[in-house]
Amino acid sequence: MRDQKNIDVMENTSEQKEVIIEIKDLYKTFGDHKVLNGFHMELYKGENLVVMGKSGSGKSVMIKCLVGLMQPDSGYISVLGKEIKNLDRETLDVLRSDIGFLFQGSALYDSMTVRENLEFPMRRHKEKFGKIKDTTPLVMDALESVGLANTIDLMPEELSGGMQRRIALARTLILQPKIILYDEPTTGLDPITSKEIIELMRNIQIKYGTSSLIITHDVDCARVISDRMILLVDGINYVEGKYTDLIQSNDPKVEAFFKK
Repeated sequence: MRDQKNIDVMENTSEQKEVIIEIKDLYKTFGDHKVLNGFHMELYKGENLVVMGKSGSGKSVMIKCLVGLMQPDSGYISVLGKEIKNLDRETLDVLRSDIGFLFQGSALYDSMTVRENLEFPMRRHKEKFGKIKDTTPLVMDALESVGLANTIDLMPEELSGGMQRRIALARTLILQPKIILYDEPTTGLDPITSKEIIELMRNIQIKYGTSSLIITHDVDCARVISDRMILLVDGINYVEGKYTDLIQSNDPKVEAFFKK
């Protein structure tokens, strides 16, 4: 069962904060397998919220439901005050322009230069940017934010894995999102590069005031980046709280996340 004490503490300390994402009673089943079984979550303005769960626990399914790529069996999802299931395709697409998504594999377009990769979202979301004659200032600002202004004319294959992750983050930033969703941001990176990415995430939150939802199984990432954590177990938000509180738990299901 959920650790109600931790949940109550977080509710009391967060009750005055603006809710950016709200999920209630989210259910999703595939055949006989209940992936999400009444999941709850709130992301607050300016917060770094980490969701941790084992492989197959429903983290990716939750994210897909959140952005309207998958329909839940039931439940309530609200993003920036808009209930997802009530939005038509056009309105949902406009809402997505306020949501940045850093994919686990970076997902850069191999046939495009760095510049072209960053210009792509601007062309796709013309209603947000209008007609831009010169994209260079916006592209350079995004690249400078991730420390890679000198890569503007390179191809993705010319970049290291860590550099590709940074360029993918720059492509996310160019939309000037209010929310950034990070899907396993340090997976596949060496420890030094992982630390650099985590520090970059912290700097971006400070500079742009974004609200971030971070899906990860990297305990070190969660320790450094999280303002608050949710452990997804058995399809529910089993427990939530600060890293320093959760790591002291005697609950075997919670301890399993933090054992080396």
